[in-house]
Amino acid sequence: MSHVALQLLKIPETRNKIIATMGLLLAYRVGFHVPIPGLSASFLREQAHGGTAFGLLSAFSGGQLGQTVLFSLGIMPYISASIIFSILGKVSPQIEAIQKEGAAGQKKINQWTRLAVVPISFLQATMIWFGFFAKNPVFLENREPTLGLMAVVVLGLMAGSLFVMWVGELITEHGIGNGASLIIMAGIISTMPASLSNVIKQQDDAYNTILTLIGIWIAIVLVIVAIQKAERRIPIQYAKLTRGRRVYGGQRHYLPLKINMAGVMPIIFASAVFIIPGVLLGFLASQTGWGFWSRLAAIFTDTDGFIYVTLSMGMVMGFSFFWNNLMFRPEEIADNLREHGSFIPGIRPGAKTAAYLKEVLTRITLAGAIFLAMIAVLPNFITGNIPGLSGNLAYFLGGTSVLIVVGVALDVVDRMNAQLVMRNYEGFMKGKGGGMGGGMGGAGWAKRG
Repeated sequence: MSHVALQLLKIPETRNKIIATMGLLLAYRVGFHVPIPGLSASFLREQAHGGTAFGLLSAFSGGQLGQTVLFSLGIMPYISASIIFSILGKVSPQIEAIQKEGAAGQKKINQWTRLAVVPISFLQATMIWFGFFAKNPVFLENREPTLGLMAVVVLGLMAGSLFVMWVGELITEHGIGNGASLIIMAGIISTMPASLSNVIKQQDDAYNTILTLIGIWIAIVLVIVAIQKAERRIPIQYAKLTRGRRVYGGQRHYLPLKINMAGVMPIIFASAVFIIPGVLLGFLASQTGWGFWSRLAAIFTDTDGFIYVTLSMGMVMGFSFFWNNLMFRPEEIADNLREHGSFIPGIRPGAKTAAYLKEVLTRITLAGAIFLAMIAVLPNFITGNIPGLSGNLAYFLGGTSVLIVVGVALDVVDRMNAQLVMRNYEGFMKGKGGGMGGGMGGAGWAKRG
């Protein structure tokens, strides 16, 4: 491993990418030490570190919604905009046509995504203000929730989210991986030392507790890696074509369908939806004083309750089927196979192939949905059994955040391996190709690329 790391650092291009990524992530973390004027530092800290869906979204945002700092919203507005355009690309023929235009179309979609971050961040910042700040003057340092203070807070949160988006795009362009993913990963990992310290302070036998947590984490990582790598490979046979005396095609390949194609998206959707009724019912309970609204609101805050767990698992499974059916189109794949002279052995091309693919997709989606549903509710039980365990660490040990961390880590490893393979290939070309190989390799080729 150390030998591979040294090889990477010896490559100037890769070394510069690593340095740029570390520097930009450091700049991103500096924003968590810049407070928003007029707010108390204790705002919602108990919510963000508790076992609520609000704390889960805090982990997904790459920020820390429980702190009154500039980057509290994190990358969540940008992720929301990206999800919206991903869905629109499947349901809107106009957006889908633009996506198929290649690099020019993707550039246009990216520009629209950046512009959409502005209203989305405004909406999210305003919801945080009215949902929490305005109802708790103590977090405003006993100030009145005036319109001027609201403008300062909302604009500050918007500016922070736009800056984080810019940092993420710089990492994507000049760094070693996807900027948004690395920012979320950095936000998750950054909360671990403080969370572990909190556990140690409230435990009499901290040594055994830490060993238990490490054991749970290793077991969950192994399970997640196995599920993330698991796939259903459907054989694809290419038809033989005769041209003169030559025969083309006839090879057999595979169409890989991952067990968990939706990734962590269903959990994000379910968590976001769970926040809305809880906030609305809590508002009605505070305004009317009726116990009926309070009992309903408790359903969406009692994370260990049967109703909460059942609804959460049901929503995660429902969103898993929704996302996979939206992003994976069996009809399009069947048409593409038929146009390229390919077929699934034993299945007639066209409608029969589409029906077969849809049946396989339903089965593997069910397995992936059950896995995600268990991952989503597991932190709720871990939190109550270990004293001092914060929401962020519970979601990490429960596997929700590990899905992101493992996925990002695997992506970075693949990119680093690609850099090594490219470098070795260029070295081979230099040695075998004489002057032409030397001119195409090294720094000159990297500059042209």
